[in-house]
Amino acid sequence: MNIFRLTGDLSHLAAIIILLLKIWKTRSCAGISGKSQILFALVFTTRYLDLLTSFISLYNTTMKVIYIGCSYATVYLIYAKFKATYDGNHDTFRVEFLVVPVGGLAFLVNHDFSPLEILWTFSIYLESVAILPQLFMISKTGEAETITTHYLFFLGLYRALYLINWIWRFYFEGFFDMIAIVAGVVQTILYCDFFYLYVTKVLKGKKLSLPA
Repeated sequence: MNIFRLTGDLSHLAAIIILLLKIWKTRSCAGISGKSQILFALVFTTRYLDLLTSFISLYNTTMKVIYIGCSYATVYLIYAKFKATYDGNHDTFRVEFLVVPVGGLAFLVNHDFSPLEILWTFSIYLESVAILPQLFMISKTGEAETITTHYLFFLGLYRALYLINWIWRFYFEGFFDMIAIVAGVVQTILYCDFFYLYVTKVLKGKKLSLPA
């Protein structure tokens, strides 16, 4: 495992922990898109079904279990424990416009036409756009809490580091996965505007606002 993959995983883990701690400490999920969190739970569930069929390493298995567990814990906090604080009026992105096309694409473009491979491909495609409901929600409310922007930053950093990881693996291992790379590029592009606002505003102590 190279340093970019490791730091990417740690950035991803940091994003998840930041979000969970934010919800738990404030006893509120205000500003958090429940729909994005459902999509991420779906991403991890469909991607890590190989937990039932294969063992790669203790690190690999541990990270997969943490991602799945934390994603469902987040969904539980939003839709059950702190449901009264959930802002459903602004979390209105039509997720079927993401899930249905992504599902169709996974059937058409994949490495192998088998159930596990199609579900893995579905998860890669879906992850690239799963953050859209959250960004849409921020654009509707006009601003985001600082802690929420930290969560989004680390989530975007994870994907950017994974792109470097793919480049590293291509040059040093001869490994090339077009599906993962294209999806990663799409996801990183979605974060570009946010990254700019994060650096120019949040890091200077200002609130982040997205144009409505």
